[in-house]
Amino acid sequence: MTDTPTRADFDRYMVPNYAPQQRIPVRGEGSRLWDQDGREYVDFAGGIAVNSLGHCHPVLVDALKAQADKLWHLSNVYTNEPALKLARALTERTFADKVYLCSSGGEANEAALKLARRWAHDTHGENKHKIVSFRQSFHGRTFFTVSVGGQPKYSQGFGPVPGGIVHGEFNNLDSVRELIDADTCAVIVEPLQGEGGIVPATQAFLEGLRALCDEHQALLIFDEVQSGMGRPGTLFAYMRYGVTPDILTSAKSLGGGFPVGAMLTTDRIAPVFKLGTHGSTYGGNALGSAVALAALEYIDTPEVLEGVQRRHERFREHLDTLNSKHGVFQGVRGMGLLIGAQMAPEYEGRAKEILPLAIEEGVMALIAGPNVLRMAPSLVIPEADIDEGMARLDRAIARFVESA
Repeated sequence: MTDTPTRADFDRYMVPNYAPQQRIPVRGEGSRLWDQDGREYVDFAGGIAVNSLGHCHPVLVDALKAQADKLWHLSNVYTNEPALKLARALTERTFADKVYLCSSGGEANEAALKLARRWAHDTHGENKHKIVSFRQSFHGRTFFTVSVGGQPKYSQGFGPVPGGIVHGEFNNLDSVRELIDADTCAVIVEPLQGEGGIVPATQAFLEGLRALCDEHQALLIFDEVQSGMGRPGTLFAYMRYGVTPDILTSAKSLGGGFPVGAMLTTDRIAPVFKLGTHGSTYGGNALGSAVALAALEYIDTPEVLEGVQRRHERFREHLDTLNSKHGVFQGVRGMGLLIGAQMAPEYEGRAKEILPLAIEEGVMALIAGPNVLRMAPSLVIPEADIDEGMARLDRAIARFVESA
């Protein structure tokens, strides 16, 4: 390999389960990135809703450097101060009494689903094992979580899926009534579907799920891996709805770029995870916990959370203006700084064609399925960067329309 890796090296050395863009970023600061050739980009992708404070935010860099000189990893044979501080901070700021730390959102959801089944087994018996999920949902890439997720393309071809999993229609409470029964141990839902197209749950839907779970003695799990940690304009989306789950999962923005995940639950449920029932080699890692604590304390402030909604409105204004010129979207939806623009019927399924054009114009965006252009930028992205990035996106979409 040459001293400077190229995009061709990905195809040469990496398993082909990704198809990254041709440009390779090498440096980031705030909401700007620079590639190997020194080209600059405005980052609306945010590492897929991970870089909650942008790139190399000094609060996170300082936390990482300070902890790097003290302690990196111990394993769960021991505990460590950063992990304990992070767990305490999460419980003090949420409904939860107990926290399980891990390395990713998939791990957090795996833990949540196992906890729910173990709780139901120990509390009600082995028949209470059924899990209700929703079509178009996404909960991770472990075999259990892709099976629970409502997108069969992610589980097909890997053999028989785990049993006891059924899928209703998101935002359709009647579909849940047809599925939930005495054998249901849990309902898992994203308050804001991410990979399914940036679709917020309705107030009545989440309130109805809470009532159905209470009626059938099932647990309500909120997957807030993508929607949480300040992204909705509150620390977690459940706070915005006023509907409290029994279990909540977090990752992505929790670490601000460092791989961290967490499952939060209550004293009523947590005790069934007895010694040895579950674990994670890197869960509660001192480095990750120190960074996540710094991110949590910085994000959970009025200045940041109130700023999210202002930035949301600025994005919406730009998208409306852009769409009035080009007519590429049939609607814009989302919550806080997780925003989706659905393609108009004449451009159905072509959202991904905008991404390389956007890169060429100097702005990074995402898709959420084939039909939604997604933006998940830093929670503290400067308004000037929003304006500049949208101007670049405007040029990219103009080129897309011209070539369509």
